[in-house]
Amino acid sequence: MMEEINNYEDLKRMLDYLLQDSEIIWNEFYSNREKNIPFFENKPDENLVSYFDQGILNVGNALELGCGPGRNAIFLTEKGFKVDAVDLSEQSINWATERANERNVKINFINQNIFDLNVEEYKYDLIYDSGCFHHIAPHRRMDYINLIKKSLKPGGYFALNCFIENGQLGGSDISDWEVYRVKSLQGGLGFTEVKLKRIFHDFDCIEIREMRKVIKNDSVFGIEGLLTAIFQKRG
Repeated sequence: MMEEINNYEDLKRMLDYLLQDSEIIWNEFYSNREKNIPFFENKPDENLVSYFDQGILNVGNALELGCGPGRNAIFLTEKGFKVDAVDLSEQSINWATERANERNVKINFINQNIFDLNVEEYKYDLIYDSGCFHHIAPHRRMDYINLIKKSLKPGGYFALNCFIENGQLGGSDISDWEVYRVKSLQGGLGFTEVKLKRIFHDFDCIEIREMRKVIKNDSVFGIEGLLTAIFQKRG
């Protein structure tokens, strides 16, 4: 690899390289399905379900960023969405495919880095992210936002769940600059309502709140330590 910076892409690749030792090895993470990881449960997020209950979401095309074992993609498909679901981990995609087959639903699972996606312009009515955003390094945040802007229809919705700053699940409160001083995301960056509104200021904010904790045998997934947010693209 030539260590020259001649354009913005070279700069991003250099910063990716500096942070690579801090990245979670996602294939290894998903290799043991018996681990006590809360979101390994095969239930949709309570906030995602609530968007249907509130009448915010209708059916259409959906893209899930960082789909993991597929629980939310399956729910959206069963609600009538046509879903593309992407994840960096081959292990998680395999697991998600098995779950979808068990439920007899058809989902287009994509094993790829979200920044390598060749997305169709204005294709999606909904883009959903449950736990990917807080693992995105600051220098990739603009690419993340541009991906949403390019692929989301005017009037479409973008929703995400992310770590609360200094919350029960972690959520580092370090500055964007400090990420590069320590060369680490410290397990995932934390956010506040103010930060999310500032980052996604080009979208209309519909709702930001803490995820509701639910009891274990509930039909939905909900734990403390996450912020849930839904925005609408201006049209």
